[in-house]
Amino acid sequence: MATSTYTRILAIVGPTAVGKTALSIELAQRFDGEIVSADSRQIYRSMDIGTAKATPAEQAAAPHHLIDVVDPDEELTLAHYRQLATEAIAAIAARGKLPILVGGTGLYVRALLEGWTVPEVPPRPALRRELTELAVREGHDALHQRLAAVDPVAAARIDARNVRRVIRALEVYEATGEPISSLQRKAPPPYRVLTIGLTMPRPDLYRRIDDRVDRMIAAGLVAEVQALLERGYDPVPPAMSGLGYRQIVAFLQGEASLEEAIALIKRHTRRFVRQQYNWFRLQDPAIRWVDVTQPHHRDEVVAWVGAFLAAR
Repeated sequence: MATSTYTRILAIVGPTAVGKTALSIELAQRFDGEIVSADSRQIYRSMDIGTAKATPAEQAAAPHHLIDVVDPDEELTLAHYRQLATEAIAAIAARGKLPILVGGTGLYVRALLEGWTVPEVPPRPALRRELTELAVREGHDALHQRLAAVDPVAAARIDARNVRRVIRALEVYEATGEPISSLQRKAPPPYRVLTIGLTMPRPDLYRRIDDRVDRMIAAGLVAEVQALLERGYDPVPPAMSGLGYRQIVAFLQGEASLEEAIALIKRHTRRFVRQQYNWFRLQDPAIRWVDVTQPHHRDEVVAWVGAFLAAR
């Protein structure tokens, strides 16, 4: 899979619930590949149901990397993710296998494939707590305005609702005195990449999201969150405040009924899908999109991958 000048990588991207896991496993088996996760939620141990992590059977069907990397109260910076993913890809290619990057976290995918130089600034828990409390007290727009005052370029790129990224940008500025936008550079790595985007009509995707949330509840999401709280994990850190977990925490703390929590998960997941499509644009010429509701779409993808690997 690798030459002296570049490594071939297959990337499977698209919104949540579109079917990336199943297709990536099929392609890994067919083309002798190994999967590198590009999912910012599946990095956490003990958070399996709410993150739609590949099941043990699925992970046994094809080697997976960068799943279960840190505990829920630990942080994995973008710089560290990029380092781990780069190392995993190199090791996979050295074994003569095809690295398959799979996930819906656009920030991870682009940082890795475009070779972003990410500031090596360690987390500052006290500052994060302060900024999180500000967002809770005054709203995410107030936090975003604070970023706009010191780094308007980053503020223009980051959705105000993405509090985690806004806080990280402010954290970098506080630590370095420099805007994160001026510290991020691109040095494309020696990869030759085929990026395949999975999509489907939005109403169909929303129905799949609703069905998946219902399956998560039936599979024990409430018990999973309860167990994490009982182990002492604070509901404030990024892992526990993520999509699905935050709403179930509210239910367990008596702030919402289970029905209300489920409805919020579904609604917020739909909003998250819209954010994902901002990262993975249907008009992006670098992505070959396929509608997974169309007959024979798998045959089309297999043909693309085969041609990619056969090309000199």
